[in-house]
Amino acid sequence: MTNKSAAAPILPPGQSLQSQVRNLFHESFMWFQHHWLEILISGGIAAAIVLLLHGIRAWAIRLCSRGDGTASWTAIIGRALAKTGNFFIIMAALQLVSGYADPPQTVSTTIRVLFTVAAFFQCAIWVRELIFGAIEHRTTSETYHNEGLASALGIIRLLVSIALFAVATVMVLSNVGVNVTGLVAGLGIGGIAIGLAAQGIFGDLIAALSIIFDRPFRVGQNIKYDTTSGTIEQIGLKSTRIRSFDGELRIISNRQLLDKEIQNLSDRNHIRFAWMLGVAYETPPETLDRIPGILKEVVEAEGAKAPRAGFANFSASTLDYELIVEVPSSDWSVAHPTRDRIATAILRRFAAEKINLPYPTQTTYTAAPDGTLVMPYPDPQTVRVDGD
Repeated sequence: MTNKSAAAPILPPGQSLQSQVRNLFHESFMWFQHHWLEILISGGIAAAIVLLLHGIRAWAIRLCSRGDGTASWTAIIGRALAKTGNFFIIMAALQLVSGYADPPQTVSTTIRVLFTVAAFFQCAIWVRELIFGAIEHRTTSETYHNEGLASALGIIRLLVSIALFAVATVMVLSNVGVNVTGLVAGLGIGGIAIGLAAQGIFGDLIAALSIIFDRPFRVGQNIKYDTTSGTIEQIGLKSTRIRSFDGELRIISNRQLLDKEIQNLSDRNHIRFAWMLGVAYETPPETLDRIPGILKEVVEAEGAKAPRAGFANFSASTLDYELIVEVPSSDWSVAHPTRDRIATAILRRFAAEKINLPYPTQTTYTAAPDGTLVMPYPDPQTVRVDGD
């Protein structure tokens, strides 16, 4: 049973290439003799289309030469259009006007075949430039300046180019009547074999691209994962280098790093720390009432916030007050001096208010035989002053 849905081949079967070329020249000559006026008109229209497409390409080149580079999507699209080839421009113009002059079948088929080849490969070039522009837009932006991952674009370019031009080649062969089923199957099997053999490398490459577009961290930022804390020094194609706060350089693959829970310490908008202040039980209640306000006043005087400053619990030897301080900075070089000043200011203010922060102590009481308590400190009423 004949498959009627199969696409008819563009190239006529059963003829040698030499005979096809001979027929092309013969039919073209006869066509020019009988349709020279239509051919001239079509040629003029084709020339106008060529000039128009060249003008669009020249505009795109000027757009790129303004220095925008890959700073915006307009510049990226302009750079892609600037890669439009002359062969595609000519074949597009011929394809648009070929129907007006009523060309013979051989000429029409030749134009269609050449336009198909030019169109698929030109589309591959445009898509490649858009992908490159998007990647470079991420890697060469201000936050990714001088990043090691930008130097890996050569490998990314190669992989993207091979993939796009392989697809374009298969599409061209399919449209000119070549049975590409075996070729596609072979490429699929080969791709699976290569993918299995280099799955670790491709996994790290995809992870590197995820870092570019998702931006969980950038070079120079401080991060923490597992028990490691440090500064990002370089993001490479396969691994990321982290200078730990202890000084050693730690290297971890991009895929393993993204599988972990990462804390970006540089992107936090404040630093929080807490204290538990133990006040003596002998402190008068009216003084205890003023402690939360005193703590907030001291903290705010240093430019920080106190989301919590109040009584916490009754401990064994003190009344505990919890103080939580938020410093509006992501840098500990700012938070540490602020914390020191707040601690000193609290001690100074408590001394002025006669609020005692005692050491953990215990008081032992003894009793006389009649049950009267013997106080562990002198009784002012029984103390005699010398001379009385």
